[in-house]
Amino acid sequence: METTTMLGASAAMRAVEREIAMAAGCGAKVLITGESGVGKELVARLIHEKGHRSSAPFVPMNCAGLPDALLESELFGHLRGSFTGAYRDKRGRLEAAHKGTIFMDEIGEMSLRMQAMLLRFLETGEIQRVGADRSMPPLDVRVIAATHRDLVAKVTDQSFREDLFYRLKVMHIDVPPLRDRRDDIPCLLRHFLSTFSNMHRLPIPEIVPDALERLLTYDWPGNVRELKNVAERLVVSGGTSGLVGVGSLPTEIGQVRRQAPPSQPMGERRLNRLLTEGLSFWSEIHEPFMKRDLTREDVRQIVQAGLTYTRGNYKMLVRAFNMPEHDYKRFLSFLRTHGCHVSYQSFRMVKAPGGADLPAACA
Repeated sequence: METTTMLGASAAMRAVEREIAMAAGCGAKVLITGESGVGKELVARLIHEKGHRSSAPFVPMNCAGLPDALLESELFGHLRGSFTGAYRDKRGRLEAAHKGTIFMDEIGEMSLRMQAMLLRFLETGEIQRVGADRSMPPLDVRVIAATHRDLVAKVTDQSFREDLFYRLKVMHIDVPPLRDRRDDIPCLLRHFLSTFSNMHRLPIPEIVPDALERLLTYDWPGNVRELKNVAERLVVSGGTSGLVGVGSLPTEIGQVRRQAPPSQPMGERRLNRLLTEGLSFWSEIHEPFMKRDLTREDVRQIVQAGLTYTRGNYKMLVRAFNMPEHDYKRFLSFLRTHGCHVSYQSFRMVKAPGGADLPAACA
């Protein structure tokens, strides 16, 4: 059996590897989050293969795009004649994963009805095939779920069950996007070029420095999946010279970007908008971040600019960000949960913009 491996030596991926090892050492449920294409199924497979269930089945399924009736049949199975087209008994994915692991991708797309059915299985281990009048004996299945959705926001708007969310999130692994771990791009690129060269029986192309620089600085919105596809394209379109220049790259990567004139740092620009326009942190920063329009580093820069303004005072920062005072704990909880918290201590001796003498109360 081919061994699953995770490539990348960045600090972010080493942290993910430590979390994989921790999850593999126990039988707890795991929720894997991250943008599409970051490798959530790879993480799930590694947890399975490194754990005590490695000799049992690993059963993946995608919950997106299936109507309830089909998803119910796929998950729980059905009896012959239970619906049109049910010509024979069929066992579901949960039965197939008995003693092993089921990986449920895009769990955030599941309807409330199916969420309730999954919750019952998680609580009892019992399933009932479509068309059956009784439940089957309990199954022993480890559940690993994944999503690119913000489940906290879906719980808030009541499109995802809170009880199911906490059932699934016994352990949580967040896989960072490729743009946040650019140190891994050369290693991944070499691996994919070698893989597709062998597959297509073509030489490994040589990427000229300018083209390599474009590949390293591109933001990769499709993450590792996009990089893999680009690597295959470079192999099959390498030509007789075997050289890949900027002109051989996909348009979105190879095109020359206009250099923007120097401007005020992003964190200060956002801070000024909050201060001068009376905008709230929740609508202007939190909401775009949860929609992945802002990165963790963006939020850190905004918080850093704010702490410079308040000389390290988080309580004053809440007011500066136009939040009610009772949001203080919620604000700090958000920053710590998402890795955006910034230590206040280094800002205590920093003057605010314009030299204003701000009080330095405890944060």
